[in-house]
Amino acid sequence: KYKNKMYVNTTPNPNILFHCAVPVGNKVTVVLGAQWGDEGKGKVVDLLAQDADMVCRCQGGNNAGHTVVVDSVEYDFHLLPSGIINPKVTAFIGNGVVIHLPGLFEEAEKNMRKGKGCISEHSQESNMFDFHQAVDGVQEQERQQQAGKNLGTTKKGIGPVYSAKAARSGLRICDLLADFQEFSERFKHLASQYKSMYPSLEIDMDGELEKLKTYVDRLKPMVRDGVFFMYKALHGSSKKILVEGANAALLDIDFGTYPFVTSSNCTVGGVCTGLGMPPQNVGEVYGVVKAYTTRVGIGAFPAEQNNEIGELLQTRGKEVGVTTGRKRRCGWLDLVLIKYAHMINGFTALALTKLDILDVLPEIKVGVAYKVDGEIIQHFPANQEVLHKVEVQYETLPGWKTDTSAVRTFEELPENAQKYIFYIEDHLGVPVKWIGVGKSRESMIQLF
Repeated sequence: KYKNKMYVNTTPNPNILFHCAVPVGNKVTVVLGAQWGDEGKGKVVDLLAQDADMVCRCQGGNNAGHTVVVDSVEYDFHLLPSGIINPKVTAFIGNGVVIHLPGLFEEAEKNMRKGKGCISEHSQESNMFDFHQAVDGVQEQERQQQAGKNLGTTKKGIGPVYSAKAARSGLRICDLLADFQEFSERFKHLASQYKSMYPSLEIDMDGELEKLKTYVDRLKPMVRDGVFFMYKALHGSSKKILVEGANAALLDIDFGTYPFVTSSNCTVGGVCTGLGMPPQNVGEVYGVVKAYTTRVGIGAFPAEQNNEIGELLQTRGKEVGVTTGRKRRCGWLDLVLIKYAHMINGFTALALTKLDILDVLPEIKVGVAYKVDGEIIQHFPANQEVLHKVEVQYETLPGWKTDTSAVRTFEELPENAQKYIFYIEDHLGVPVKWIGVGKSRESMIQLF
């Protein structure tokens, strides 16, 4: 219950102070992507949410996409935490999340029509407007014209919103709910700034303001002061609190493959800043790893297979982005990349998903080291030009040539599939807690 022991001051020196320990409170369980996203985080969150009291989103926006299949019904989530499928859970959207209000309500209604009628959201802080999405598109077009390449953004407006936040010109949910007249003036000023930067931008200021005003009454019952809400959850009665990261480690704005990254911290530090909670309340940190590697859009991808292997993984894995609809680039599992993600996040265990996609392969390669100019390097390169030059060193493991989609225990897996799991654990020094062999909740094999 207490982090430290309690000490009694027995010294006569009054200048020496002793402090009683403070209760840490409830710990949160964190689920994070360990590659470039699309690892299947939604399935892990759905599994853990079955006995959770609260599920949280801490960063990103509707540029994220999580798919969960329950009782043959497929749910797609972009802003709502995917753990909201549990009707008993409280869903909390933290201050680090960029919220597009029309998208939020549309997503809630769409998923309710699929049979889940109990949705509880609490949101606070970041606000995205339709013109942010337009700005995102214009910026991407300009990059294409100027540099001959773009960043491959989702054009959802996420980058412009985080930019406005850093420039201290952004508007938040609390601003919308406070004084609408003041909010309107600031909104018009922000829109005018963008209009002066991008003359081709078309903004219906009055129309968008009118639409935003209609959300005020619907929002008020859902909004809480985020810091106080989290504090009460952490220090009240015993609760199971789950935090669902969006995007993934190699898309992190600081530690990802910059500049081809997202605009938020999608590593473990984003949990504290995006929810307003101290690091001492971070408990288990689960990294989600696909049994191979995929990436959407451009940017360095050392283990990519531009061949029949890549095509097979793409086809069998149905590797198409939930949010973008773009085909994902595919390659072998890159353990250099996962080890780097582990250095940043400190994973306590891993979930290995889509193992069944490898069922048909006679042999499987695993990236275990990088060479640059003929020398093995000990670090993951920060510079994109260097990362493009790396030569991946592979270990070749035997495949199992057996259908694993109906397997429900580790012991039922083919011997070579078990060896593949053991190899990953030994190389990373992190245990695998779950193995995914299909899309449904039932296809997640739990090892401990």
